[in-house]
Amino acid sequence: MKIDAYVVEEINAPFTRETLTIDDPGPGEVLVKVVATGVCHTDLNTQSGDMPLPLPGVFGHEGSGVVESVGAGVTNVAPGDHVIMGWPYCGTCRNCIRGQHRYCLNIGAELLAGMRLHGPDAGASAYTRADGTTISGHFFGQSSFATYSLTRANALITVDKDLDLELLGPLACGITTGAGAVFHTAQPGPGESVVVIGAGAVGLAAIMAARNTPATTIIAMDLQDSRLELAREFGATHTVNTRERGIVDAVTEICGGPADYVLDCTGNIQVIEQAADAVGLLGTVILVGGAPAQARFSVDHMRTLFGKHIVGTLGGSSTSHELIPGLIELYRQGRFPFDRLVTVYGFDEIDKAIADAHEGSTIKAVLRVEDTHQ
Repeated sequence: MKIDAYVVEEINAPFTRETLTIDDPGPGEVLVKVVATGVCHTDLNTQSGDMPLPLPGVFGHEGSGVVESVGAGVTNVAPGDHVIMGWPYCGTCRNCIRGQHRYCLNIGAELLAGMRLHGPDAGASAYTRADGTTISGHFFGQSSFATYSLTRANALITVDKDLDLELLGPLACGITTGAGAVFHTAQPGPGESVVVIGAGAVGLAAIMAARNTPATTIIAMDLQDSRLELAREFGATHTVNTRERGIVDAVTEICGGPADYVLDCTGNIQVIEQAADAVGLLGTVILVGGAPAQARFSVDHMRTLFGKHIVGTLGGSSTSHELIPGLIELYRQGRFPFDRLVTVYGFDEIDKAIADAHEGSTIKAVLRVEDTHQ
């Protein structure tokens, strides 16, 4: 069928709207009519070449929508169901069998191969241009910067039809990444301290999550006072503008010593090295933000040897099927107001959405997807 999609031709090329043809769903696949999709920093990292999706290709990985049709063997969803498209996973490797889909041993290919990896059409892309050439799709298993998305059935999370699908797409990645880093990776206990560096969508989701734990000191750090004000509203007990105060000094003063958990949501190497100095014996630094490809950081060996933990986390850990419904229920109870982060843009406003996110006036940009082929 014909779809509208944003295509990136080569590294650093713009998002260009184009008419493509997408294949019908094969065994285990589902065609989803995309209602909305979040714009994530990972999309922009891929556009700049820091993530190796073959180009030209279709991006987008925070999609929500309505099931249009299903392929052979699909029983978990049916046409008309409202869904969020979660992360793909192979389902057969050791980590998938253990229930750790985020750490699927084939996750690199599942996210970035740009082609189908399963079924009779494995090794081929489902996306064709008007001239008959195929281009990459299947980004994070969905390529949702398009009016329709072809995804695997096992990645879908069904949601109640009374929920606003325009809000739900970011739960596929950015929002769950921040929240899951607290709930699954940090798991702070009573009286412990959590520091979140970077109060964008991921960091503010982490603040909301920390408020739902026994942590009693929740410190938000950022360069923008407006975001720090939001962090206080969402549960931060303290805020620090890092233009004005150093990370380590501020943590030491507020906590009376090192912090228990520091989450870096910036991907900035200098910030990560300061974060490592802000935790002490048995403290944990959690790497959440994506740094540029091949980035390296260094830490003091002796101080790290004394029980310090440095750990990365992907997509909030656990599974989409566990984390996303839990966050939705917290949202329904008024305990996780992630909707306040979202600004909705028209499908033709992708450049404005990206610019506003860069300037900081928008926390989480979401594109309302419109189909011109109906």
